[in-house]
Amino acid sequence: DQEPLPEGLSIPEELLRREERLAAIRQAKAQIEARAAERDAQEKADFDAKIKAREDKTAHTGKKPGGTPPAPPSPGVRPTDQINLTDTDSRIMPATGKGFEQSYNAQAAVDTESMLVVAIDMAQVANDKQQVEPMLEVLGGLPEELGSVEHVLADNGYFSAANVESCVEAKIEPLLAAGRDGHYPHWEDRFTEPPPLVEPASVVDRMKHRLKTLQGRKLYGLRKQTVEAVFGIIKSVMRFRQFLLRGLASVRGEWNLVTMAWDIKRMAVMTR
Repeated sequence: DQEPLPEGLSIPEELLRREERLAAIRQAKAQIEARAAERDAQEKADFDAKIKAREDKTAHTGKKPGGTPPAPPSPGVRPTDQINLTDTDSRIMPATGKGFEQSYNAQAAVDTESMLVVAIDMAQVANDKQQVEPMLEVLGGLPEELGSVEHVLADNGYFSAANVESCVEAKIEPLLAAGRDGHYPHWEDRFTEPPPLVEPASVVDRMKHRLKTLQGRKLYGLRKQTVEAVFGIIKSVMRFRQFLLRGLASVRGEWNLVTMAWDIKRMAVMTR
């Protein structure tokens, strides 16, 4: 006690700093546990949907589906669960060729004819399978003057039996890639229709058959040249490659402004 204190040290302030740090840690642990509970509920719903799809397929075909049945998810907090104290709404997501980054998952629905962004959303998970239903709600709330959505084109990251059923219930034809096509298909496969669909067929089987038809392949081929081009121009030409704000609401607003700027840029070209 008789030793002189280090210069600049205030014991009351140091104790307060440590107490605030412990409180922040307790709050972070509570948020991690809450996120784990949300993840458990979503994974349980996905697992139930997969089991139901297998049961429906068995009922339609009379045969047990091949492959290993899906394993039930493991609930609870995992050793890899983390939280960012700077922006608690952001999440760690894989980055192409860069390992992992603290990120958000920006979503956009693009019209295939005008290449205008007609709906946006912002997700806190890297998995796109959970983003179809929220986007359908946004599309369903658009003004009638914009017309109605006829098809939804999306890559394999958005495919699930539940998402296909959601599109059908919304009276929108889904064209979601159900897998990856092999490279260099035979040239005759590009110009021939598939065999007729065997009835009874589920909505997923109907969509897969549609994707094999000439018209279905033509429609799905529009996906890459629309939404991928818009994201590429926003990143490379408009040079928007990262969010500058923090918090889900602020980031969603920032993404809204960016896509609005794209639409203005696009409409200026179209008017010429």
